[in-house]
Amino acid sequence: MLNGKSILITGGTGSFGKKFTERILNEYDPKKIIIYSRDEFKQDVMRKNFSIKYPDKVHKLRFFIGDVRDKERLYRAFKDIDYVIHAAAMKQVPACEYNPFEAIKTNIHGAQNIVDAAIDCNVKKVVALSTDKAVNPINLYGGTKLVSDKLFISGNAYSAGHGTVFSVVRYGNVSGSRGSVIPFFEALIKEGKKVLPITDTRMTRFWITLDEGVDLVIKALKESRGGETYISKIPSFKITDLAFAMLNNADIEEIGIREGEKLDEVMVAKDDSRMTYEYEKHYIIYPHFDWWNSQNHMTPGGKLVEDGFEYNSGTNKEWLNVQKLREVLKKEGLYDYEKYK
Repeated sequence: MLNGKSILITGGTGSFGKKFTERILNEYDPKKIIIYSRDEFKQDVMRKNFSIKYPDKVHKLRFFIGDVRDKERLYRAFKDIDYVIHAAAMKQVPACEYNPFEAIKTNIHGAQNIVDAAIDCNVKKVVALSTDKAVNPINLYGGTKLVSDKLFISGNAYSAGHGTVFSVVRYGNVSGSRGSVIPFFEALIKEGKKVLPITDTRMTRFWITLDEGVDLVIKALKESRGGETYISKIPSFKITDLAFAMLNNADIEEIGIREGEKLDEVMVAKDDSRMTYEYEKHYIIYPHFDWWNSQNHMTPGGKLVEDGFEYNSGTNKEWLNVQKLREVLKKEGLYDYEKYK
């Protein structure tokens, strides 16, 4: 599907963008991949790293300096593009709380710019990355991503079923990505600290790897027909178990929950259950609009979940205990418990 195609990734120098680019170069033969972002230094670092790792393929990469807030630049970048992966966003909860106007410009206005540019430039498909914080949001980051998700889903009405197809991929905290607690804990352990700070010992989170995130985006690129929100079936973990997985017999210091932080995260809300279908390895929330036709748009093989179903990290059926966390941390190259025990 992606062979011979032109792909653009907004926020392409981030953790997801780099992993997605690696996978596409390893598994497909694209015409070109455009890395669209606003940090020239990160682009230069990525260009050099990929020149070493993919000397025979780096010519397929294009590095565009640009901001999703800049509509004119998006129109230029989207020319002759087949697929867009929208990963650019302000993602840090405290930064969004302190800079709300900036978060709105990037996460909401930027999303609207992408919808407009994609339709007008005849992009085939757009897959937008979302977050569990967009479900029942209590912080500004989650609120802006909720609006962003709505814009992309409604983008299908603007393309009138004959142009660009828009879908959303939602997942929880990506292990090892920027902002993850794992490198924070590791830095403390390297310093010889025996006390690890946790905002609330009752806290749970979903666990997804970068590769699993990429898998879900590729599935959306292949299968989406317009308006779907894809959610992977993934395990949960307790933050305290992660601390013990990284430092045996660690002392836990409870420092108090931060503004805009939840005890548990939700990826499918109860009120969305009426349009949520379960598949073998994922869920799909289908849109509830007049323009959406279930006979023409629904992916076969799904089963409607029970009314009132909620996909919550605190009530999940699948869990990673301390030992499992150590195994996946080592397997993903994120942390080796044996070095510090």
